[in-house]
Amino acid sequence: MQRLIMKSLCMTALGAMLTLGSCGGHTERKTQAADTIALASCPCFEPDSALLYIKEQCAFGPRVAGSKESQQCGDYIVARFRQYGAEVSEDVNEVTLYDGSKLTARNITASLNPSTPDRLLFCAHWDSRPWADNDPETWKQKRPVMGANDGASGVAVLMELCRLMQQQPIPVGVDFVCFDAEDLGAPEWEELEDENDNSWCLGSKVWSEKARAEGYKARYGILLDMVGGRGSTFSREMTSRRFAEPVVEMVWRLARQLGYEYYFPLRDGGYLMDDHVYVNHVARIPCIDIVPYFEDGPSSFGPTWHTTHDTPENIDPNVLKAVGQTLTQILYNEAATYDN
Repeated sequence: MQRLIMKSLCMTALGAMLTLGSCGGHTERKTQAADTIALASCPCFEPDSALLYIKEQCAFGPRVAGSKESQQCGDYIVARFRQYGAEVSEDVNEVTLYDGSKLTARNITASLNPSTPDRLLFCAHWDSRPWADNDPETWKQKRPVMGANDGASGVAVLMELCRLMQQQPIPVGVDFVCFDAEDLGAPEWEELEDENDNSWCLGSKVWSEKARAEGYKARYGILLDMVGGRGSTFSREMTSRRFAEPVVEMVWRLARQLGYEYYFPLRDGGYLMDDHVYVNHVARIPCIDIVPYFEDGPSSFGPTWHTTHDTPENIDPNVLKAVGQTLTQILYNEAATYDN
């Protein structure tokens, strides 16, 4: 996850709510308010499964793009998605870092119902940062980051969504894209001559250029970045609101309807340089970013951001559940529209 680059600071309501057992944070609601969204029956997102996937990724060590650990973890990600019935493709490209050095980045795409032309995009980055340049102990700042939250958590949620869709198939066309080389931006101690630091999100930049060139289309995209950290809540990121306001409105309204209003407060964050920027600007797919915003502390991204403390011990299954169940409901709501 990268720096905050600017200051911090509709979806139409559907018909009557279906009666179903709730997997949300509060008791099932029996009546439909005017501004609520109809809920299709859907499976329960299992945060323990997502936590297992985080631990399995971290077992390889820090997954710095181009490293041996990255290669091994990438193979694991491919195998997991294939195990859950996805058609997997890989795209390997050379990227240039802030200092002019080059390395290989590996984007991984797992597709469900690949022949369906009407598609949804869910994405996350899977690499971890080479330097813990925000660590409070300066002697640790040149160590790599484990990236349990900043990297592994988003991929873990995508994996669990894929597993659920294998168990309870739906006709929705979905692409789960795992971007590499997101977190290679210049470390804090570097003074760059060019104030416009374009060394972040290198994998999504390449992916978006190819998606546009090849005519790839998706109705909308949802990016997950750091969706498991203890104490996390998710403000409405402003680039998301600018380019995909109806998607933001749908996600935050639905999360609150499911009982996750604590995690999805009606509060604006800031403009971020994250993978969704290239998806919006280059691939021209309206894409939002679900990313934490901490009002207090050393970083607005949380106490473990770009530190050696970004480990599985600091992941909260309740946060994974809030994000994962909301996205599960979105997918099965989409499936209900296919049936109608």
